[in-house]
Amino acid sequence: MAWSFDKHTPVYIQIAERIRGGIISGEYPPESQIPSVRQLAFMAAVNPNTVQRALTELEDEGIIYSKGTSGRFVTDDAGLIDAARHKVAKSIVSDFVEQAKCLGITKEEIIRMVEEVKE
Repeated sequence: MAWSFDKHTPVYIQIAERIRGGIISGEYPPESQIPSVRQLAFMAAVNPNTVQRALTELEDEGIIYSKGTSGRFVTDDAGLIDAARHKVAKSIVSDFVEQAKCLGITKEEIIRMVEEVKE
């Protein structure tokens, strides 16, 4: 089944986010090979050029690297993976806080909600 994409964000960014999520969650452990451009394009039902652009983004971040014709692999740099995890988590929290503020929820209420969910 093809991946679903929202209409508000470019598809290549959504593909990069999905692969990044797989890396930071451990689905693709350090030094593991990422599926090929063709495999990913087939799974996502998109043009291979779109996947290529997403993978280039991840290479630019340093969380994947190319081994020539052998494919692309996840970095073994735990610091880079942790930084990516932190960046994604911070973005999620930032979005949540912004939405909560739009609802008129105070900082104290947000903290209390997080503590309740944590328990």
